[in-house]
Amino acid sequence: MKRAFVPPADALIAFECAARHSSFTRAAEELHLTQGAISKQVRHLEDRLGVELFRRIRQRIVLTDAGRLYLHDIRGALDSLTTATRQVMSYAGSEDVLNLAVLPTFGTRWLAPRLAEFQRRHPSAGLNMSVRLQPFDFETEPFDGAIHHGDPVWAGAIAEPLFAEEVIPVSSRVYRDRHGIRTPADLVNVPRLQLSTRPLAWRQWFDLAGVEADTAFQGARFEQFVMISEAAIHHAGAALVPKFFVESELASGRLVRLFDISLAQQTAYYFVYPENRTLRPVVANFRSWLLEEARNARIDREAMLPE
Repeated sequence: MKRAFVPPADALIAFECAARHSSFTRAAEELHLTQGAISKQVRHLEDRLGVELFRRIRQRIVLTDAGRLYLHDIRGALDSLTTATRQVMSYAGSEDVLNLAVLPTFGTRWLAPRLAEFQRRHPSAGLNMSVRLQPFDFETEPFDGAIHHGDPVWAGAIAEPLFAEEVIPVSSRVYRDRHGIRTPADLVNVPRLQLSTRPLAWRQWFDLAGVEADTAFQGARFEQFVMISEAAIHHAGAALVPKFFVESELASGRLVRLFDISLAQQTAYYFVYPENRTLRPVVANFRSWLLEEARNARIDREAMLPE
């Protein structure tokens, strides 16, 4: 890329700030500059681009069509620069930093509550976590490892098993008692909650329970487990959720397990990482700790993955 076409960052920042406030004066206050400095930077930017970005109307400035288009395009670039800068600054004061991609449910409900122990064992290690829902290329993304749910296949990476997912039926105690839920068949004609990414779950559970259920696919649909569990807690219906995700709710009584029949999924959770990343001590330490935590956390031995 020819750098001659890239305007100075100060001019881009001044333009974005002035456009956001529709004011050179307020942009100057935010950036701790004078109003004249902001106006001068924007004018130089317009001269360099050969287009007018603002119309000056008395004491006001209004974006032109070209200005609106340019603002839309450069905001993403400025956001990327900000993110990259913050990320590299996170390395300061730490001998090593692990950049980890996580699934939101796993990261929130299983991993985050255990991180204090990792930090206790490795106090000099830093940790950055970001959400990624789909596999990605480690060569083009700034991650040392990822938590993956599915099959043990990830191009260019090693997949180490953590544990299988045991899916159980739960509801609030109020819901269970209100609908007189005593047998699996009692769930056929009452409100059930569906996860949109797992449309076959209730059909599979009823089949496992030996119950005919033509209405297995019916019910309110949610995109995430956190949404479906909150709905279940507030008496909206029965839900099929991973046991590890609702352990605290089961312990507190906010949710109750309806039956011992559970779906042992063929897919599982994995820690995936490029082989060359294990040369970094922080990655090797995190891998060892994570696998140990996964072993210790397997309550139902029949849901364990082969060692």
